[in-house]
Amino acid sequence: MSRARTRPATATVAAAAALACVAALTAAAAVPAAAQQQSQAAATGAGAAAETIRQIPLQGAVNVRDLGGYRTWTGGQVRQGLVYRSDALNRLTPADLGAVSGLGLAKVVDFRIPLEVQYDGPDRLPAGPTPVSRPVSDLGLFATLVGVIGSGDPARQEEVLGGGRAEAYMREVYRTFVTSPENRAQFGATLRELAQGSGPLLFHCTSGKDRTGWLSYVLLRAVAVPEESAERDYLASNTFRAAYDARVREALRRSGRMQDPDLLIPLQEVRVGYLDAANTQLEADYGGFYGYLTDGLGLDLRTLAKLRSRLVR
Repeated sequence: MSRARTRPATATVAAAAALACVAALTAAAAVPAAAQQQSQAAATGAGAAAETIRQIPLQGAVNVRDLGGYRTWTGGQVRQGLVYRSDALNRLTPADLGAVSGLGLAKVVDFRIPLEVQYDGPDRLPAGPTPVSRPVSDLGLFATLVGVIGSGDPARQEEVLGGGRAEAYMREVYRTFVTSPENRAQFGATLRELAQGSGPLLFHCTSGKDRTGWLSYVLLRAVAVPEESAERDYLASNTFRAAYDARVREALRRSGRMQDPDLLIPLQEVRVGYLDAANTQLEADYGGFYGYLTDGLGLDLRTLAKLRSRLVR
């Protein structure tokens, strides 16, 4: 398994951050969205031809990607233009709306909890896609961060986020992707919709890395993409979010809200350890990945077959 480190998150106004797909923060002045680094990042598969992570360059979102292009164990390839993963779409520009319209989306699934939508705003979407609210719990992390960052108290921030506590919180959030019946229902419903083939679908959370990252990882593995490739896709959020998240931390430092904004890095990053926490939990609860798909997410064999047939060529 690869091991990598870097960063991811999302910002808004006045003091917030957050979660399992996570991390929104604010400074007195809104941090402008990244104009995007590269639109593609190479990812070489073990024993396979080079694969490419296909980013959709936007001004108001930094982690929008097409999940197509990955090779499968069975010799197929995930079709492009059918499934997209993203961070929040509440800050799309008029030019972004045109680009998103060109994707031909039938549905946009939002995993954010109501508090995140309240702080950041609802998605801005072009005409066409149906918005679907499908909240996945963050164990109260967003609300906790709104309070602790808004307090401006360095001692309180260290008490909540320092000493490995931020990492421990993230691991617990990932475990709930497996243990929570409500979270499993939201993920399972999204995969069933993809299997039904009603049109291209995009799913997202706040930062497009935790809730979105987990479901992307599960989806890729479910259609026979090697685990190593699915993990690389998960970790790529660090590359796409790095510059933006660094600006968020610097804005918090300059505003005086945080003396040590690096306390947020474990919440902004995706880490193999977080993924491992969920995988260890599904092994314990369901005996392995297949059991999580069937018994945990409620996907029967016919649905799994339809999912692979639709998404893999």
